[in-house]
Amino acid sequence: MLVKHLQHKEIEYARWDKYILESKNQLTYAFTWYLDIVSPNWEALVTEDYEYIMPLPVKHRYGLPYLVQPILTQQLGIFSKQLIDENVVQHFIKELPSFSYELNLNEQNFHSNAVAFPNYILNLNQPYEKIASYYSKNTQRNIDKSTKLKLNVKIGIQQDVFLSFYYSVNKNFISAQQSVVKELIEKGIAENAMTLYGVYSSENNLIAALCIMYSTHRITYLLPISNSEGKATSAMFLLIDKLIHEKAGCNCILDFEGSSIEGIARFYKGFGAKNQPYYILKQFRPSFLIRKPSKK
Repeated sequence: MLVKHLQHKEIEYARWDKYILESKNQLTYAFTWYLDIVSPNWEALVTEDYEYIMPLPVKHRYGLPYLVQPILTQQLGIFSKQLIDENVVQHFIKELPSFSYELNLNEQNFHSNAVAFPNYILNLNQPYEKIASYYSKNTQRNIDKSTKLKLNVKIGIQQDVFLSFYYSVNKNFISAQQSVVKELIEKGIAENAMTLYGVYSSENNLIAALCIMYSTHRITYLLPISNSEGKATSAMFLLIDKLIHEKAGCNCILDFEGSSIEGIARFYKGFGAKNQPYYILKQFRPSFLIRKPSKK
């Protein structure tokens, strides 16, 4: 298998997006519009016929290239219409243009040296009543609680409303990251790949919000946020139930994006979600190349 390293200017965008769209393991993170925002000047490894393709989130420091997973990009790795076995993954890893990397490979990219990280997904290809029958007692109790409090879920809230609320609660994003998030949501909405949800109290105050992202067979729980009132009233339970009710019966999954934190994982599992791990592969990185992880 011949693998070629492409510089950013050598990547054929239309061809790339076509192959991502047709891949068995399609993820929105791997489309050119998404990569351009989270990893400007990204590069790629491709086979000659584009049968297998792998985006490379390259950065440089002191003239040295290194690969690091971009913000709001849980999984990348190799994409293809074909089976991606470990031999393919190992072959691509050997061709990486940097000795220093930390990459989140997707769920179809098993590598024996990688660490498996939990990712919870819920199949939505059944009627709502069937899916809801698998909710935990605690989950149903929280949905009933928020319903009795007359919370209201609104679909398609304005971007500025969402972002203002998000940053008023989540203080972890630095200003440079905020501009990336803003651009990502703007472009995602323009591409019909994102929708913003909000939960309002009985007094019509926004108390929880969620940005979801679409691909052909996947709905991703991308940016959730709840303030103290939203947490106290179980607003996110109601929002997710509303989303499941809306999307039930589709040939797709709800991807919760993690988590290794037990309390968060319990929230996901309470809706009947099952663990479908992805893989993180690291190789030595000098301390001056290490990026502090952002929190979600």
